[in-house]
Amino acid sequence: MLDLSREILADYQVRKTKKQKLRFIEFLKGYMPDLKIEEGGFPRNRNIVVGDISRAKVILSAHYDTCAVLPFPNFITPKNFLFTILYSLLICIPFLAVLVVAELLLSYYTDNYFINFFVPWLLMVGLMLLVFMGGKPNKHTANDNTSGVITLCELMGSLSIEQRSEVAFVFFDNEENGLLGSSFFRKKHKNEIKDKLLINFDCVSDGNNVLLVLNRTAENLFGNAVSNTFVSVEDKEVHICKSSNTFYPSDQMGFPVNMAVSTLKKNRILGLYMDRIHTGRDTVFEEGNIEFIVSRIKSLIGLIL
Repeated sequence: MLDLSREILADYQVRKTKKQKLRFIEFLKGYMPDLKIEEGGFPRNRNIVVGDISRAKVILSAHYDTCAVLPFPNFITPKNFLFTILYSLLICIPFLAVLVVAELLLSYYTDNYFINFFVPWLLMVGLMLLVFMGGKPNKHTANDNTSGVITLCELMGSLSIEQRSEVAFVFFDNEENGLLGSSFFRKKHKNEIKDKLLINFDCVSDGNNVLLVLNRTAENLFGNAVSNTFVSVEDKEVHICKSSNTFYPSDQMGFPVNMAVSTLKKNRILGLYMDRIHTGRDTVFEEGNIEFIVSRIKSLIGLIL
């Protein structure tokens, strides 16, 4: 890996607060003096852009913000919708318990409808925001999404000068708060990106199953090129899927031509799954995953440009 990538993995895994993000941006400027910061939206987004969006034929992206540490992992099963629903409901149980207890206590002291109904809901929503967004920054973000950030850096360092001139790199802010940075970027560059392939890297360092999720337009335009470049090898199994039957919530969602790239584990019952992220156990960084993805994306870009 590049020295830049090793430094990020060693010293810049925490990028949650404004101060932590600005520290990371200043660090990147030392290696990428031509980077631009696009600010806007609410809460304030600071997207990092390298390259000319208007000229680029391909946009490569990854979110650089990181999450709060949670007592439970953000468990993702892109092909198992039933488990996704059940797990989401399970996570909601403690918050619903707070809602019920608050309603019971308030109804004991008052019969005011507004207080009995709205206050418990406000309490529950506030608690959810505090836990999921306002908690302590996770110190371990190897997979989510330091791996995606490093993949962008490795691609920047390995593409030819000609390829670099036709590719733009975007580090999105505020993905963990609801895809806000990518939404701001999409609105800002609406006319420039409508026919360009956006490839988003999110959680690519844990698991030897490489998942590629293409929306319909990307599949029609680039499906053959993706199939020709991403081929399973001995220690990497490739899964090329449609977004219509695969749920992978990340920044590519909403872009007119998009492909998501991630790596997962595989279980006979759950199918493809991702665990560890959003917890202190997010420490797995398989360098071989990055090397495999970078080499295949380089080949893909060579076919597209």
